[in-house]
Amino acid sequence: MFRNAAELVELAESRGCKISDIMIEQEIEFTGKTKEQIISQMDRNLQVMEDAVLRGITEDVRSHSGLTGGDAKLLQTYLKSGKSFSGEFMLDAVSKAIATNEVNAAMGTICATPTAGSAGVVPGTLFAIKEKLNPTREQMVAYLFTSGAFGFVVANNASISGAAGGCQAEVGSATAMAAAAIVELAGGTPSQCAQAFAIALKNMLGLVCDPVAGLVEVPCVKRNAMGASNALVAADMALAGIVSRIPCDEVIEAMYKIGQTMPVALKETAQGGLAATPTGRELEAKIFGVPLSEK
Repeated sequence: MFRNAAELVELAESRGCKISDIMIEQEIEFTGKTKEQIISQMDRNLQVMEDAVLRGITEDVRSHSGLTGGDAKLLQTYLKSGKSFSGEFMLDAVSKAIATNEVNAAMGTICATPTAGSAGVVPGTLFAIKEKLNPTREQMVAYLFTSGAFGFVVANNASISGAAGGCQAEVGSATAMAAAAIVELAGGTPSQCAQAFAIALKNMLGLVCDPVAGLVEVPCVKRNAMGASNALVAADMALAGIVSRIPCDEVIEAMYKIGQTMPVALKETAQGGLAATPTGRELEAKIFGVPLSEK
């Protein structure tokens, strides 16, 4: 039904509907399922996200490695102090993004959006916005379909894999997906959704995948935090009428080409970047007894 962002926006605008509506139609066409079945499945995904966020901000979630855990709760406490520079709304989104990834690192159940390592950005922003806009359950489900529509475009024209394209393909894609969905939920146009996506992804280009000890914890969890804040800013810019000078599909193509030229050491191998720092190697040795590089 659509192959790229331009076609997605054109379909939505020509039909006078939302991006989420187009994605639901495509799912019906591709899967043969009814609209009710598809929405029900997405509602289950939403519930998984909600459970993960709640667990992460209320329980003492710790990973088996000991590298991550407890930061979402720390932020929730801090934002209530009224001393934050970022503002309570943004920090709420950030803490909920962290919460999701801490649950993932603790072997909990999460919904990959688009991957496990980038699973915090979309739900983090959504459940923060829930406190501000009070959307209906239907609108929250639509948020996920909008995110999915743009994720579909990235997956089919570039990559959502850190091993293939670096963290720009994972947290970068998730950030842009969330930005687009925020715009739709806030009443923006399909074109503004694409602008938000482009603005967000442009600011994640070149982001490497360098997991310490090869685990999806450091720096992955905190990168989701930054992704959530980036998504909110990009959405605000698009809603203000700011446009990306580089079209959405060209930004996606640029990300793909950057990923192709990125060294293997910076694509989920734990051979470079933060994973190769002295502290990164010390943590690796502590967890596994011997650095992965020597195995």
